[in-house]
Amino acid sequence: MNLKEFISSLKPSFDPVPLSEKIRASLAATAGILLLGLAFRFLPQAGYPLIILASSAAAAALLYAAPHSPMAQPWPLVGGNLLSGMAGWAFSLLIPDPVLAAACAVGMAVFLMHLSHCLHPPAAATAMIMVLGAEQFHQHGWGWTASVLLANTILSLLLALIINNLIHGRRYPMPGATMSLLRQAKGSSGELRQEDIEWALTQMDGVIDVSEQDLLNIYHLASNHAAKRTAK
Repeated sequence: MNLKEFISSLKPSFDPVPLSEKIRASLAATAGILLLGLAFRFLPQAGYPLIILASSAAAAALLYAAPHSPMAQPWPLVGGNLLSGMAGWAFSLLIPDPVLAAACAVGMAVFLMHLSHCLHPPAAATAMIMVLGAEQFHQHGWGWTASVLLANTILSLLLALIINNLIHGRRYPMPGATMSLLRQAKGSSGELRQEDIEWALTQMDGVIDVSEQDLLNIYHLASNHAAKRTAK
């Protein structure tokens, strides 16, 4: 990459999301965190009160601003949070130095999420929280820690299921429609260009967390692979 390309890459990318969708995402995130906090306030408390983890706020940004993202789906949310929480708890016990423990916990969380096909970026923050808040978590015990982790995760999922499906144009969780799309693409005609991808993105109600260039590259790679396969 030369200097000109590097400077160009720093510019904001094409944003096809309408203002109305940005407002809906903001209001949905507000409702999600508000209801999560109210639920913690009124839920029965066994011993120590439940707390909202900061990673739940990061999850809210993903769940309500990009609900169709693969990383925002139920399995990444639940699996990613639980695996990351366990990684953070384990390294907080194994390594006394919090900086080294946090680094190892985040690295292990990413590895486990990749391995389990549940990559969820906010969950890496859960791993770090478990380490940096180790004194409080260890003092209250693993039972309370597990309750906090499960409450944040399960309630976030339930609220995302309710709130997203109340918003017109959204489907959560996102159904797998790969074969349907492939059948539609097979029956279409004409050369696909970048402007076609950009137009198509403007027709989407939600945020798609890949760029139009990425989509175009995926299409060309898939088309070439299919052509080679059928030529054999």
